[in-house]
Amino acid sequence: MALSGNRNFQAIWFMLPAVAFLILFLAYPLAYGVWLSFTDTRMGSPGEFIGIGNYIWLIDDPVFIIAVMNTLIFTAGASIFKFVIGFYLAILLNKRLPFKALIRAVVLLPWIVPTALSAIAFWWILDSQFSVISWSLKSLGLIDHNINFLGDRNLARASVIFANVWRGIPFIAITLLAGLQTVPASLYEAATIDGASSWQMFRRITYPMLTPIIAVVMTFSVLFTFTEFQLIWVLTRGGPANATDLMATLSYQRAILGGQLGEGSAIAVAMIPFLLGAIMISWFGLQRQKWQQGNDQ
Repeated sequence: MALSGNRNFQAIWFMLPAVAFLILFLAYPLAYGVWLSFTDTRMGSPGEFIGIGNYIWLIDDPVFIIAVMNTLIFTAGASIFKFVIGFYLAILLNKRLPFKALIRAVVLLPWIVPTALSAIAFWWILDSQFSVISWSLKSLGLIDHNINFLGDRNLARASVIFANVWRGIPFIAITLLAGLQTVPASLYEAATIDGASSWQMFRRITYPMLTPIIAVVMTFSVLFTFTEFQLIWVLTRGGPANATDLMATLSYQRAILGGQLGEGSAIAVAMIPFLLGAIMISWFGLQRQKWQQGNDQ
């Protein structure tokens, strides 16, 4: 008992630095942000407690509603494309290919490059005057004028989704590739002997074995996409006319640029229910037996 008590005591001491770090840099800022959202604090002014006044005002704010819709569309569109392309790349890289190590390194590049640098590169690629895409299409005679990718509302939305997909694919692909390599080869061998097709092996072996990993990976993907800030801010700063404004960028504009710390904090706190919803879907889904086995039983 004494030895067990000493080990427990030592374990507590070893955990204290990590606990202190989480409290100082995670729990405290989160709690302080929630508190600010219930005040009318401004830059240079302590403000007063106003309850849910900021949230009531946000409900009637058309720009906030646009930001919420943009965030949901951006998250859903980018997450779907990242999963489909990333899953395909994972299956492709799991096969015997020449120069497989080099191909994996190339696939990882978008994830390794800092987000700000990626955004600057896309800003030049999509620039209304110097876009390499417009230049190529004009050279082929397909268009007679430059395309204003970041100046048109719909094109701007599509452009930021494309940039986010390009950056997020490696995370999905490499993680699912690691999962694919844990699937026993004997299962595929037995299925081949039984005459199963490629689709049947994918449906009955690959997908069921990867379902828990897919759930976790997609949860992280949704969280990363929903809270995207750097890419949007460098590319469009939320424009044109709030067409690409997300909740994260709007919070920054109101709190830091506009000095309305209470209002900006309320926008940031309003993101929490969406994030918790994504986590809960994954958590409860993983608890269901059919998710773990890939069937409906």
